[in-house]
Amino acid sequence: MGMDLGSAGSSMATPNIVPLIDILLVLIIIFMVITPLTPKGLDTLVPQPSPKDQQVNQEQMNKTVVVQVAMGGKLKINNEDTNWQALGPRMETIFKDRAEKVAFVKGDNDVLFMDVARAIDIMKEAGIDKVGLITAKLEAGQ
Repeated sequence: MGMDLGSAGSSMATPNIVPLIDILLVLIIIFMVITPLTPKGLDTLVPQPSPKDQQVNQEQMNKTVVVQVAMGGKLKINNEDTNWQALGPRMETIFKDRAEKVAFVKGDNDVLFMDVARAIDIMKEAGIDKVGLITAKLEAGQ
C-alpha cells in the first residue's frame, strides 16, 4: 500500500496491484480444479473389421445387435422394423439376459446426426453399457 506524495501538498495515488494478483492466482487455481470435471461427451466403441480370410462366426453374428437409423425416422433392430417408442423397451428385452451389453448404431449417409444421437440416448437409457458406431467404410472392411 504505497502512496506517492506530489508537490505542493497534493497527493498522487498509485494503484496497489498485489490484491489483483492474489485474485488472479485464486481464479487460476479454481479453473485448474474445475477443468477435469467437465463432461467429455459420448463414449463410443468402433468395431474393427475382421480379416478377409477369417470366416464369420454365426454365433457371434447372432449376439451382435445393430440399430439401423434410416431417413424419415425409420428404425431397424437387426433388420427387424421398429419405431422410436418401441426402441427402448425392445432393447431392454434383448439385453435383459445378456452379461455383455454392447450394441452398435448404423446410420444412413443422409440421416441427420440428431437421429443417431437420439438412438444412442435411448439405448443408454435402456441399460446398454457400450454403444459403437458402424460406418460405411468399416462395413466394407476398409
